[in-house]
Amino acid sequence: MSDKKKAFPTLTRRGLLKGGAAVAGGIVGLGGFPYINRLAVRAQETPLKFWQFYAPGGPVASQVEWFEKTVADWNDSHPQKIELEFIPNSEYISGPKLATAFASGEGPDIFIISPGDFLRYYNGGVLKDLTPFIDEATRADFPESVIANRMVDGKVFGIPMEVEPMAMYYSVKAFEEAGLNENDVPKTWEELLEVAKKLTTPERFGVMFETQPGYYQNFTWYPFLWQGGGEFQTADGKSSFDSPATVQALKFWQDAINSGVAPRQIMGAGGHDTIANLASGYVAMQNVGIWGISQLQSNAKDFQYGVFRLPTPPNGKYVTVGGGWAFVANAKGRNSDAAGEFCAWALASKEQGSIDRVATWCTKGKSDMPPRNSALKAGGEAFSSGMIGTFAKEIHPGTRAEPRVPPEVYKIISDAIQQTQLGGADPQATATAASQQLDAFLSSYQGAPIL
Repeated sequence: MSDKKKAFPTLTRRGLLKGGAAVAGGIVGLGGFPYINRLAVRAQETPLKFWQFYAPGGPVASQVEWFEKTVADWNDSHPQKIELEFIPNSEYISGPKLATAFASGEGPDIFIISPGDFLRYYNGGVLKDLTPFIDEATRADFPESVIANRMVDGKVFGIPMEVEPMAMYYSVKAFEEAGLNENDVPKTWEELLEVAKKLTTPERFGVMFETQPGYYQNFTWYPFLWQGGGEFQTADGKSSFDSPATVQALKFWQDAINSGVAPRQIMGAGGHDTIANLASGYVAMQNVGIWGISQLQSNAKDFQYGVFRLPTPPNGKYVTVGGGWAFVANAKGRNSDAAGEFCAWALASKEQGSIDRVATWCTKGKSDMPPRNSALKAGGEAFSSGMIGTFAKEIHPGTRAEPRVPPEVYKIISDAIQQTQLGGADPQATATAASQQLDAFLSSYQGAPIL
């Protein structure tokens, strides 16, 4: 697969670039550089839109405060102003709002994306190259495992703000009611289902995995594929989805539903919502990421809980997935240079303020592992004590980066999960059919490398 050719499989080039093409045509037709200068002045007069799902009006006060302070500090020291625009999770992550905005030529100037959706926007030609705004020393401050899935041909197109490993959370109260304690924390898939059965009551499910289709569900399922040695593609770009590891991972999630210990329906905002699911008593154990710490601290301070590593299958190896969102700039936006400069200034500057900003996000704003070595050092004791310390010592060492895939690959895997988990389809037959679909797509794919 070539990493120099760009394919536009879901958002067409015509749709994605419609707004940019109109501006470019106007520049040529109205006399060149003087008009460009007028555009630049006009861009500075109009705030750049920064779409995300944290602020203002987000559910976690510390996260709202961090975003508002970051933008306010920038606005106090730069002529080009930025304005936060809050998009609810249901529309941003699970809905089509962001993709639809770009398809109509009205995408935001700055936004955030996960690795799972990187190729949709990179292949669509809308991501600004941020490399010119980042010096070499700062680039080296980001471990390769964290930054690689935001890069193409050695250029950086997204700056990560966090690393978010997945784990299992459990309710101490639910464990005690079932006569269990921390010594009963399951270490294998079989033990997890056994403990979940003991925790299941008429009012409560024993364990929960995400059931809503989307990039997030795929993200949470990958570790179960990897633990058995599975992959969705080979090194030479062919499908490897039809494997025993795939089949057992699909069957494990299916067994949790079929045995009645896991719910078919998720409460609240989704499987990433610890408040509506774990803290409410709807489930006793929940598969969720490190961000659950800040959710519970902000909205359920008295709730007692523990965390443990993802259990493993027979002859399997512990591994978890580390996702995380990244700042990106719209290459066709009103002032893409200022947007790119903001992304680097906020998260990837050599200045101490930038380092502290990342550390503060990961320790006070949210609860995450930092994407920069210097931010890990700046966070100090926060990463060696408490629940974040537990993640740092016990869970994070097994982290593997979230894959970046085109929308077609995501959809094939998502359909396989849904068909088996909720539809009752045979895991082996589903894996075989999905693998054939993957091969058909991968054989002609020409976008940036799938990682």
